[in-house]
Amino acid sequence: MSFSPEVLIVLAPLFAAAIAGLLQRYIGDKVAMGVTTASVGLSLALSLPIFADFVWGEGQERVVELFRFIDVAGFTSTWSVRIDALSAVMLVVVNTVSFLVHVYSIGYMREDPHKARFFSYLSFFTFSMLALVTANDFLQLFFGWEGVGVASYLLIGFWYHKRSANDAAIKAFVNNRVGDFGFALGIMAAFLAYGSIQFDAVFAAAAANPTLTFDLILFEVPVVEAVAALLFIGAMGKSAQFFLHVWLPDAMEGPTPVSALIHAATMVTAGVFMVCRAGELYQLAPYAAGFVTIIGATTALFAATVGLAQNDIKRVVAYSTCSQLGYMFFAAGVGAYNAAMFHLFTHAFFKALLFLGAGSVIVGLHHEQDMRNMGGLRKPMPITWAMMVIGTLALIGFGVPGLGGFAGFYSKDAIIEAAYGSHGIGAQFAFWCGVIAAMLTSFYSWRLAFMTFEGRYRGGAHHAEHAPGHGQEGHEEETSPAAHVDPASHGDVHHHPSPRSDGAAPAHESPWVMLAPLLVLAAGAIFAGWLFFPYFMGANAEGFWDHAVPLAHGEHHEFPAWVIWAPLTVTVIGFVLAVIFYLWRPGAATAMAKGPVWAFLYNKWYFDEIYDFFLVKGSRALGDLFWKVGDQRVIDGLGPDGMAATSRFFSRVLRRVQTGFVYHYSFIMLIAAVAFGAYAIYAGMGGGQ
Repeated sequence: MSFSPEVLIVLAPLFAAAIAGLLQRYIGDKVAMGVTTASVGLSLALSLPIFADFVWGEGQERVVELFRFIDVAGFTSTWSVRIDALSAVMLVVVNTVSFLVHVYSIGYMREDPHKARFFSYLSFFTFSMLALVTANDFLQLFFGWEGVGVASYLLIGFWYHKRSANDAAIKAFVNNRVGDFGFALGIMAAFLAYGSIQFDAVFAAAAANPTLTFDLILFEVPVVEAVAALLFIGAMGKSAQFFLHVWLPDAMEGPTPVSALIHAATMVTAGVFMVCRAGELYQLAPYAAGFVTIIGATTALFAATVGLAQNDIKRVVAYSTCSQLGYMFFAAGVGAYNAAMFHLFTHAFFKALLFLGAGSVIVGLHHEQDMRNMGGLRKPMPITWAMMVIGTLALIGFGVPGLGGFAGFYSKDAIIEAAYGSHGIGAQFAFWCGVIAAMLTSFYSWRLAFMTFEGRYRGGAHHAEHAPGHGQEGHEEETSPAAHVDPASHGDVHHHPSPRSDGAAPAHESPWVMLAPLLVLAAGAIFAGWLFFPYFMGANAEGFWDHAVPLAHGEHHEFPAWVIWAPLTVTVIGFVLAVIFYLWRPGAATAMAKGPVWAFLYNKWYFDEIYDFFLVKGSRALGDLFWKVGDQRVIDGLGPDGMAATSRFFSRVLRRVQTGFVYHYSFIMLIAAVAFGAYAIYAGMGGGQ
């Protein structure tokens, strides 16, 4: 094993996680925090030259092999570090966000007594994602895939004394097992069909025999379609796509830095990365690619509608993540893999900025998360307000065609245009979903900004006065994390801080250890799109990607003016509507929120209730049936319990013979002797012939 810079990038966070986790009692919290933060900083420092070499130099794809850990009957897997443009992008994204989250957490978790354990989990999370993005075969990718799942379980349930945190962690873990089952089947199918799990070998074998099929009941199914579809089912779970999305909002039960890391750079982006890494398979599987497109577009629109009605500040940002991931997936589905990765790249900056900004608000308001109890924070928290506005402008993709804009403008518009120019299955559906979702994104993003920072502080008033739809939805404390303490209060029930005597919000700006990461992320949210567009999407794209992903077809098409200007138009419409409802006519927003449509959106299309009724309660009822009939009556009844009952029956019968009286036994012996003698006489007389 050689410890080259590429290897150190991956292993440094693992070593730090082990030190902080196993030796925290001896080294103390400060050393544990310092070691883990420094290790991720080292990984970032080593990643930047690699990325810069691909962007401005002549970066060469290479594979550094560490060791072969499986070699059985033709099934081989070598733990490697694969470096190409795709992994270089992910190395910078993961390490940049993770390092800033580590720094931010020093301030955010300063009062938590278990901060060493927290930092150990963060570093292990980072290692798992780095192992995933540098994998050279599907098995190593699967190990990293499962590693981020375990780390997310530990971090979401970090405050394990809270029932809601435990439930959220289990929900995330179980939901991902559903997707991971499909993912594992896809890997096994690839090996059985192509004889390898190494990326290049699988892609070459699939391209050499794209018509290979297998029999499924009465149909012949192309192998490449089945493999691609199964792999995407895994991505649906990991990246919270439609049907398997229900775990993501509940993941807000973890500390806010965890939310930033999960949503911006690690777990949820793993599925997008995997689909782009396997882009050559999806190029050969148009129906599987159409499946990706339709699910991604549906998710983008669905999550945007749900984000409209949420009151928890973190949940609004969480549903924006779900929606933006939908954009990435339908970009990959229509063949615009570079646009999908570009949006993943820019999204990391502004989504981490929004989550950490939300964390700053939560700390400044003494752990309040309900936006209905906020307002008027622009003056007491000016830096946080400015950072959140920058993140909002990047999220909505604000920019003027031909002039430029924030980071999201370049990547989101590229995705929408790619969908319009594609002839793939579901492409036009994705285009219109993307345009409508852009308007909804603008509305709920500005709704968050206005409810949090504008107007008067509402925390001292009764909750219900600012609770749209509250009457139909039940108590917020029972259904939303808004009722739960986020960071350093350690599970204590918080009280809404009362306004000061002058009516101002009783908030305070966050310490600089928390604000400094926001400033760095804000720079990325402003400039990352403009700076890197030529390499991800423009004239230098071929040289940058160098076959790491298939380049989008038709990226140089001339689009109609209305297609180019549609995203800006709907973004402005969303902004104007938010101004009307939440600044000029707030009473109209309250009236609108009392209707059934708002309740439907607030309750997330009732997916949780439907799944709880049919899946959770249904599986429990089915389990009870199997237990009572299959286990108790069949297995136990015919097995150990049945044999025991039979033994008891015969023992009761035979026990009557064994009376314990000698004369009874003598009488039986006499009868037996007479019977035996009679039979002997009968046989001797020839009766037996």
